Amino acid sequence: MAARNVSPLVLVPSCQRVLGRHPFHIVGRKYVEAIRMAGGVPLMVPGGRPEELLAALDVIDGVLLTGSPSNVHPSHFDEPVHNEELPLDPLRDAWTLPLIRAALDRGLPLLAICRGLQEVNVALGGSLHQAVQDQPGHMDHRSDESLPVEQEYGLAHAIHIEPGGTLDRILEGLPPSVRDGTQVRVNSLHGQGVKQLAPGLRVEARAPDGIIEAFSLPDAGFNLCMQWHPEWLAHENPVSQRIFEAFGQACRIRREQRGSGS
Repeated sequence: MAARNVSPLVLVPSCQRVLGRHPFHIVGRKYVEAIRMAGGVPLMVPGGRPEELLAALDVIDGVLLTGSPSNVHPSHFDEPVHNEELPLDPLRDAWTLPLIRAALDRGLPLLAICRGLQEVNVALGGSLHQAVQDQPGHMDHRSDESLPVEQEYGLAHAIHIEPGGTLDRILEGLPPSVRDGTQVRVNSLHGQGVKQLAPGLRVEARAPDGIIEAFSLPDAGFNLCMQWHPEWLAHENPVSQRIFEAFGQACRIRREQRGSGS
């Protein structure tokens, strides 16, 4: 008899995109490969009805929220659209915001990247700067799309890791060439960022200008939300490797607990 597959299932909500003349559900390949590197089986799920959300939560072992060119619609934090030219994805909003709340309520491992971090903050009652670069005292965190993609996604600035948090523990013991005290270097490809942090969230890291680069929700199982893109060439980046290893381990534990009925 073949051995039972015990690899954890990781739900990845899709983005909506029109290709040619037809709408498609899509997920970036780099996120799928990072989940596989973590030992998980990626399960792309399009937007769905509430009963479909509950059905998905019954079979998965973790959630990864991807980045995206689209922004969270500002109506979810009671603001008008600042720039009508920037893409929005209301169908993704309608799917992910309740998914986030339900996943955290269940203690499911959750990893959120870029737009994903912004979704978590909004889902839990926070707000966003719609244009960080226009805020006094803040850097321009956007990428230069005219560069080759390897340079666009290259390391851009350091972040300060708050002591004693989830990220601090994950990155403990990295060599000084990677982690210099409380600092590691990350890439930067976002125009929006945390304005008001949602109640109950804990800051895990900040950029040099004070913008929140990572946060978590204590006492809700394993969860980590990051403004940068650790999935980019994750297998070559020691910081990314540690993060996805920790996420994968949390998903495996969840899978084992589900299999044992606990």
